[in-house]
Amino acid sequence: MKVIAAYLLAVLGGNTQPSADDIKCILESVGAEVDDGRIDFLLSEAKGKDVTELIAAGREKFASVPSGGGVAAVSVAVAGGGGAGAGPAAEEPQKEEKVEEKEESDDDMGFSLFD
Repeated sequence: MKVIAAYLLAVLGGNTQPSADDIKCILESVGAEVDDGRIDFLLSEAKGKDVTELIAAGREKFASVPSGGGVAAVSVAVAGGGGAGAGPAAEEPQKEEKVEEKEESDDDMGFSLFD
């Protein structure tokens, strides 16, 4: 991520095609480790491409990644769907969380500073 961040900083600074030396200079200025292999890989993948197009393509890929909101949508659909063929939905068993309560004397080892 730091190599990508350095690349984007160079682009924001006005360098539309940063070189490996430009990225190394940015990383070294903040004391970050420089990995030549990652820099070379990034530059080979980004060669001849516009940064805004790369970001747009990345956003499209992330749009298809589930973000954990599917459970609520299913619950709403089951609760709201009362059609003629709607049967009872199988519910997942709810796990009860076991909460251990501490006694007050456990926290202060049996004595209080204000007694």
